[in-house]
Amino acid sequence: MSLELLELYTREFIEAQNSPGITFAWQGGEPMLLGLDFFKEAVRFQGKYKPEGIRIVNTVQTNGTLIDDAWCLFFKEHHFLIGISIDGPQLIHDTYRRDKGGNATFHRVMEGITLLRKHNVDYNTLTTLHAANADYPGDVYRFLRDEAGSRFMQFIPIVERIKNTDKAGSRDKNTVTNRSITPAQYGTFLNRVFDRWVKQDVGRVFVQFFDVALAASAGFAPGLCIFAETCGLALALEHTGDLYSCDHFVDPAFKLGNIEEKGLLGLVNSPRQSRFGNDKKAKLPRYCLRCKFLRLCNGGCPKDRFMKAPDGEPGLNYLCEGYKAFFKHIRKPMQIMVKLLNEGRPPADIMFLM
Repeated sequence: MSLELLELYTREFIEAQNSPGITFAWQGGEPMLLGLDFFKEAVRFQGKYKPEGIRIVNTVQTNGTLIDDAWCLFFKEHHFLIGISIDGPQLIHDTYRRDKGGNATFHRVMEGITLLRKHNVDYNTLTTLHAANADYPGDVYRFLRDEAGSRFMQFIPIVERIKNTDKAGSRDKNTVTNRSITPAQYGTFLNRVFDRWVKQDVGRVFVQFFDVALAASAGFAPGLCIFAETCGLALALEHTGDLYSCDHFVDPAFKLGNIEEKGLLGLVNSPRQSRFGNDKKAKLPRYCLRCKFLRLCNGGCPKDRFMKAPDGEPGLNYLCEGYKAFFKHIRKPMQIMVKLLNEGRPPADIMFLM
């Protein structure tokens, strides 16, 4: 991204906000390949256009292999929150997370985490769930907590779609790659991790999925876009200035335009983007509308809604089976934690009741 475009985006993004806190989320690819000087310019532009009394937070999602002392000093000085992508112990992590030369990355990632901890930089972990780690929930959770030192965890299911043409060449059917997690594996993984967490780590370790489920169980709006009724707030800006409806839909059909030509706010508020966001609710199959867990998942992320419901209607989430297994499994513990909240007690008290 050119510095001219970076400044334009920074100014327009800040001007478009109506809250006391503004978050710039840097993702990739690998955003640290932009270099430290780029981020120094980003912070300078933020300071230039930041209104009085407004707090700006920067988050960087990184594979952690480029972290050194200089980066850590910068992150600490400017209060960056770092997301580290790590998939579990060495053998699991190195299955898919290799560099362009095919070399394992685990030790470099762990060195990066060590440096973040040395400099007291805030970080969390993002773990993708796939064929290599889906069957080892206990090992993955224990590693993240005890060795990676993570107190804030995200688990992201890998669902990679491929289109196959049947032998007659007459139609396409959606399938997933061999490294994708299965719905049953996903539900089992979440359940096993939840069982460990609810007995030992409530209030000490925060798992995004569990926090969102608790909020929804307590009657609050889901704090994660995939479980919200509508979507459209997680747009993605490319280095060219092209803006897309969502970071899961960065392809020509979902390109809203270029911010240099049409302006950021106009594209975000366009009827096309509103339609994209509202379609999540409007296009739910009848099977979902009758589901007792609808208010908890709201159909999940549209990118995964490519299956057919039992009645043949399209739009069912590929992970539906896993979601149902998880929400059923956690029902009673969530009821207990909601009761604790209503009594003014911390949800962590559930550990004394299990």
